[in-house]
Amino acid sequence: MKTIPALLLTLLFWVQCFISLTAEPNASKIPDIQLSPIRTPAIVGKMNTGLYQLKILNEESTEKTDLKNIAINFTPDSQPDCISSLKVANVGTTNSIFGTSLKVGIKTTISGSRTMTAGSNIINLDFVLKPDAQLSKKFEIQNIELTFSNNQTIKIKPDSKFVFRPTLLLRAAGQDQVDTYRIPGLTTTKKGTLIAVYDNRYLTSGDLQGDIDVGMSRSTDGGQTWSAMKRVMDMGEYGGLPQDQNGIGDPAVLVDKATNTIWVAGLWVNGIPGKSAWGGSKPGLKPGETGQLVLTKSDDDGVTWSQPINITEQCKKAEWNLFFQGPGNGITMNDGTLVFAAQYKDSDAMPFSTIIYSRDHGKTWSVGTGAKSNTTEAQVVQLSDGSLMLNMRDNRNRKEKGDQNGRAVSITTDMGQTWTVHPSSNSALPESNCMASLISAKIRIKGVAKEVLFFSNPNDKNTRAHITIKASLNQGVSWPIEFQTELNGADSFGYSCLTMVNESTIGILYEGTKDLYFQQISVSELLGSVIK
Repeated sequence: MKTIPALLLTLLFWVQCFISLTAEPNASKIPDIQLSPIRTPAIVGKMNTGLYQLKILNEESTEKTDLKNIAINFTPDSQPDCISSLKVANVGTTNSIFGTSLKVGIKTTISGSRTMTAGSNIINLDFVLKPDAQLSKKFEIQNIELTFSNNQTIKIKPDSKFVFRPTLLLRAAGQDQVDTYRIPGLTTTKKGTLIAVYDNRYLTSGDLQGDIDVGMSRSTDGGQTWSAMKRVMDMGEYGGLPQDQNGIGDPAVLVDKATNTIWVAGLWVNGIPGKSAWGGSKPGLKPGETGQLVLTKSDDDGVTWSQPINITEQCKKAEWNLFFQGPGNGITMNDGTLVFAAQYKDSDAMPFSTIIYSRDHGKTWSVGTGAKSNTTEAQVVQLSDGSLMLNMRDNRNRKEKGDQNGRAVSITTDMGQTWTVHPSSNSALPESNCMASLISAKIRIKGVAKEVLFFSNPNDKNTRAHITIKASLNQGVSWPIEFQTELNGADSFGYSCLTMVNESTIGILYEGTKDLYFQQISVSELLGSVIK
């Protein structure tokens, strides 16, 4: 007689045999799923295709398995009310819509059907943002839950963190018959008006010399809406030469905090057809000989602008090949001195970054000495001790990709007559070789007002990708990773310009490819817990 344990073993054997005979052979499994944010701006009022991409790797199977349901969970601090629709779309040979939600909340569930083919199955999450989406909003997926026809449910998180913010396409390629918008400058007036300046490159994306004017847009609601483009620097057909031999561009803008006069500086090139301004401008002072440093100003908060004011003879040495501004923005020092970053090519065609400044509210201008050889586009801020910091594009970074890669940084205490290398120079702020932006603002940190530096550039040693805003609490000595936020991971033209929209919000105008984007980010988000 068999014992009880023996009977149980026999019963289990026959149950297993029954299961093996009745189960479907080669039952389908989903071995690998990846959810990735595509690090690109989320444009207001547009279809943003594939802000997240879902890749499902399905192994060989004789059983058909369908994806039936996707539950999308946003992070608790997301504000998905800025989204008008969320579409889940199949990509590839089965290019069709899985499903769409017109009511997007913190948890959004979309049902549909997608048969999992053997190999890689790619699905896009497409977002349409409301035309009036508030730029202060943001959203990020925390995880998604996938339910399949075999009752398998899988929850997956994004493979990296990226916060999407409503982004305004301030100037689009082709708008107003302009081929390319480039070289952003941005500032905030005493009335809180935002002034954006930029190149209108009518025919091509190329630099001066060409048919280029300086355009301007203004916003009186913190960047939510903007006026139509207005040309504020246009040299017409000066000297009987056509527009494409009277280009003016590379603007920089500043606000005189005492008078509220807005100043814009531009480089005007007369003649030299078929040549670049950088290589074609030669020694001299007159139009036709050398590039001209020209200003325009507005005394009514950017509504109207003056005729061109040529200050070349005040500032440029005749033996220099070229002299002009930043570009980007300038500052008003605590004592009222107006300062633009500048650059020149000396008699040997070696470029140097420097500053130009005015102690009499723009009536006359003076020039500093070169801060460092082989540097060009720069930005300037005043530090808490009253000194000026010049943050420079360094041509050495074209080849230097190691520990000595980075923005060159120098300090002056005598308006650029002498310079001292800053500890962060060529080490703290990596770049491929591009323009960048630097501003200073007083921020309340744990109840105490503190001078904080904000910086933006393509945060990459090799390419103009990963447009990132960074903050420094120690006068630019270090830029901790926890105080950095990426806005656009894609390759782009890469120039950017920052301003304080108000005491708690940073605004940035930056280049895509031929387009200009405007975004906001809160200071508290960038600085995190230290702000409280």
